[in-house]
Amino acid sequence: MNRINVAAAAEILETCGDAYILIHRAPDGDCIGAGLSLQAVLRQTGRKAKVLCADPIPERFHYLLPETEDEDFAPEIIIAVDVADEKLFGTLEETYGGKVQLCIDHHISNLLYAEQVLLEGEAAATCEILYKVYRAMGVTLTSQIAACLYTGIATDTGCFKFSNTTPETHIFTAELMREFPDIRYDLINRDMFTVKSRARLQAEMTMLRNMEYHLNGRCTIIWATLAVCRANGVDEKDMEGLTSLGLQPEGVEVGITVREREPGVYKVSLRAADYVDVSAICKQFGGGGHIRAAGCQMKGTQEEIRSRLLSAVEQAL
Repeated sequence: MNRINVAAAAEILETCGDAYILIHRAPDGDCIGAGLSLQAVLRQTGRKAKVLCADPIPERFHYLLPETEDEDFAPEIIIAVDVADEKLFGTLEETYGGKVQLCIDHHISNLLYAEQVLLEGEAAATCEILYKVYRAMGVTLTSQIAACLYTGIATDTGCFKFSNTTPETHIFTAELMREFPDIRYDLINRDMFTVKSRARLQAEMTMLRNMEYHLNGRCTIIWATLAVCRANGVDEKDMEGLTSLGLQPEGVEVGITVREREPGVYKVSLRAADYVDVSAICKQFGGGGHIRAAGCQMKGTQEEIRSRLLSAVEQAL
């Protein structure tokens, strides 16, 4: 592993061959925007490029997809964007684990698994880092690339509300908006943060009804078990973005969302309002992420998982 800077990453991308670009399973706006923008940049400069993900791209992000279809080719370089751990490749790990030559990421928990790693833990989003890389490369941005970058930055900052938002975040976003004034940024924000399907609203109501309050109201837990989701008609795709619900009640510092992937196997997401380092908590259970937003996978009964999580959170509080 070799830690590199923006200039070095730009040089690699300027000279590399055809590329596979890996993003993490259960893809979000940042990894999708990062992957698709890099695909567009490489194609623009004469290389073949394909984004690979273990899970389908959610329909609400389809406006970012390129007009041209993917073609089959043998990659000369494997690149990962916004992926802190090879386990997050999901079913693609078996094929591409140990083969990533370049990783660009902003998660402080990145395991430095790639040959070359551009890691900026202070960046609000991987798309923010890629914006700097593209400027260093001197490529001509397009409306599609700009929309990808804006979507990644906006979604990973909660529409610029989260504590990871920095002056640079606003500056880079303003530069994109100034260069591409015809993009309907207001509609992107509306689709990402305001408009919800009936199924999504049903999911939110279900989760709010099931919210538990612990540690004198400073911690909440929301359970999305298979049984609860089936009983209320909640689909997996409707669960995206629900991790912030646990922080909505007044006085809560840590919000926990626990989603059952299969019987006895749970995806755990932690969010902090102010001062708790939830990445450190998740590391205790084999996970990681950002200081105020992190996750892990846990196995056991609800009672066992509740007890282990609350013990760790109580110590952090």
